[in-house]
Amino acid sequence: MCGIIGYVGSKNGINIVIEGLKRLEYRGYDSAGICYLKSSKLFVKKKQGKVSDLERLISKDINQNLVMGHTRWATHGKPNNKNAHPHVSMNKKLAIVHNGIIENYDSIKEGLIQRGYKFKSETDTEVLVNLIEYIQNDLDVSLLEAVQQTLTQVIGAYSIAVLSVDEPNNMVLAKKGSPLIIGVGKNEYFIASDPAPFLKYTKRAIYLDDGEVAEISSHKLSILTIEKKLKSPTIQKLTMELEEIEKGGYNTFMLKEIYEQPKSIVDTLRGRIIKEKQAIKLRGFNESITQFKNASRIIIVGCGSSWLVGLVAEYIIEGLAKIPVEVEYASEFRYRNPVIYKDDIVIAFSQSGETADTLSALRLAKEKGALVYGVCNVVGSSISRLVNVGTFTHAGPEIGVASTKAFTAQVSVSILIALAIAKLKKQISTKEFQEITSELISIDEKMKLTLSECSSKIQKIA
Repeated sequence: MCGIIGYVGSKNGINIVIEGLKRLEYRGYDSAGICYLKSSKLFVKKKQGKVSDLERLISKDINQNLVMGHTRWATHGKPNNKNAHPHVSMNKKLAIVHNGIIENYDSIKEGLIQRGYKFKSETDTEVLVNLIEYIQNDLDVSLLEAVQQTLTQVIGAYSIAVLSVDEPNNMVLAKKGSPLIIGVGKNEYFIASDPAPFLKYTKRAIYLDDGEVAEISSHKLSILTIEKKLKSPTIQKLTMELEEIEKGGYNTFMLKEIYEQPKSIVDTLRGRIIKEKQAIKLRGFNESITQFKNASRIIIVGCGSSWLVGLVAEYIIEGLAKIPVEVEYASEFRYRNPVIYKDDIVIAFSQSGETADTLSALRLAKEKGALVYGVCNVVGSSISRLVNVGTFTHAGPEIGVASTKAFTAQVSVSILIALAIAKLKKQISTKEFQEITSELISIDEKMKLTLSECSSKIQKIA
């Protein structure tokens, strides 16, 4: 999973981007790179290996205020310096960083080769930046217009940031199927794949939607569609705290997040079990009671650990609510032409709310008329904006690669959903409801006890 970070403003963008790349390391990567403009020339530094290896290549005296960086996890091409991002166009006037996969890059590349283009890397990204260059020269348009026109010819997923020697004060962004967020400061903007890299500087953020293109300078932000329609940006206030994305005295993020599980369970359950009324309070569920009452089947989609949550949820929902449940791996779901009925409910589990395959599965289900219900951890994420209704876990940021607190929070929500359906369909007795909710309410204390008494034994086993 690649990461993008960029800065436009008056501060030293080099330091901000390097620091941001370090905050993106948790996403996994094999190489890193940075690009900035100086004296009408693009300067690119990139290196296979760690961000610290890249940092050693950059002079500490450089102070630039229009900078972008990237961490790469190899898809097209081997992990090496040539394939690392940023990539520069053949005339050396454009540079790009890109997350995602351009599915038709091979045919685009062939067309560019026939027009005299030569390529240094094996990547789809170098093809993309050269297509932008070709279209800009051919149509004699601005960088923004060239990007808009280019993306009408591209099939696949992307989030991109582009710099141009001819427009030294601007950065152009675009997003489809891969997250890209703009942090809004005072006369400065940050761009990133998630908020962690700029949280230190601002909590105001704009989540770009699919098909949107943005142009930013230190004093200006414009957002348009690929079809050139102007959009009014919605600025959200982030609730995440800086302390949540730091280790806080633990050796690793994963260890920290294991010990945060009792708190994340409490935060996820808070206000959702109404004992005196024998009720479950889930806003998303309450807004779709009719659909749940009439549903004949539930389909759960997810990837990785979220798919495993789905397998657990299948047992819980079928056992309590007596409604059939199917669990699908999201990456396979849309390719097998699934049968989806209008009275189906499709529930998606995703920690980030940005899982591309899960998003695609939800779009398909929505097109076929099913109610789509999201369970994710990030307010403002793509899944939270796509679904009809949903429920947020409140696990806080999960930096560790192996899921811990997000997994247990998602399982907790699946139990709440199962209880709510069971109550609605009159499939659960008062006694059983009380027993399960009492156990849920006290489970955080049992988790604390387990962590306290068993941690040394677990370390020995590990």
